[in-house]
This record gives sequence, structure tokens and C-alpha cells, in this order.
Amino acid sequence: MTPDDLVLSPRGLRFQNRVFPCSIGRGGISAHKREGDGATPTGTHRIVGMLFRPDRMARPTDWAVPIRPGDLWSDDPEDEDYNMMVRAPYTPSHERLRRADPLYDLVILTDWNWPYAVPGRGSAIFIHRWRRPGFPTEGCIGLNPTHLLWIAKRIKFKTRLIVR
Repeated sequence: MTPDDLVLSPRGLRFQNRVFPCSIGRGGISAHKREGDGATPTGTHRIVGMLFRPDRMARPTDWAVPIRPGDLWSDDPEDEDYNMMVRAPYTPSHERLRRADPLYDLVILTDWNWPYAVPGRGSAIFIHRWRRPGFPTEGCIGLNPTHLLWIAKRIKFKTRLIVR
């Protein structure tokens, strides 16, 4: 582990010698992640991308990709695009990335079950804004929006998310 790793601990998410309070999945932490279980999966996960709402914030890094109207994330284990970003119109089960609420205004993408998704192993694990302190996610990691932006501006290509 290095200071540039994001390390989930009982105290919060540690990064660059700071600890940030965070929320995890309603299903707790699991070594046996499954689609819909609400668990945050254990393991070492690479950071593989960042998405942001350009109508709500400035680009946090030069490699962040704007979320456009019609951007979706497939969460249908039966579909060939399972656990991938897709575009509307898209009929299989999916999650809308451009939401009315601010939950996905800034999203850090991990490589959980990606790019070669195993059906049923669970779709994307994002690091995104929390709904409120202590309110669980569907398996992702949620942060205070100010802390999320601070981290997003400082993560590097080699940054990993480590969940034990």
C-alpha cells in the first residue's frame, strides 16, 4: 500500500495520509459479491476512469469524461453489455448516469467485474457522493461531495481502492 491508495478501514477511507468518513453498501463488505446484494466487494480494485456532470461542475482532472444526456450503465447480467456504459435508448436493465439528484455528479470508476464481466458477480463499484452521512449505498463507496472532489483532483493512474 502507498499513500496514493484509497484504503477502506473501519474509520473511513484513507488517502494521502487523511481519513475521510464514508458510506459503504447496505450489505456490508463481502468476499462473495453478487448482483443486487448491496455489498461492497473486498479486494484491490484499480481506478479505471472518472465521470462528471459538466453542467454542474468544472472538469476535476484532464482525464475525466463528461456524463452526457442518455448515458447509462448496464446492470443486466443477461445482456452482452453488462457492467458497461451504454447509451439510450437501451431496453435491458440499467442505471441512469445523468440523474436529477447530485449522486453521480462526480463518479470514480473501479475495475470491479470489468472489463470482462462475469454475469451475476455484480455491476460497477463506483466512488461517488453519499446521500447523507451513514446512509448506505447499493455497494459503492459514498463520500461527502467536498471530500470526493478533493480526492478526485489528486488520484493518479496507479491509485487503487483496497477493501479488506
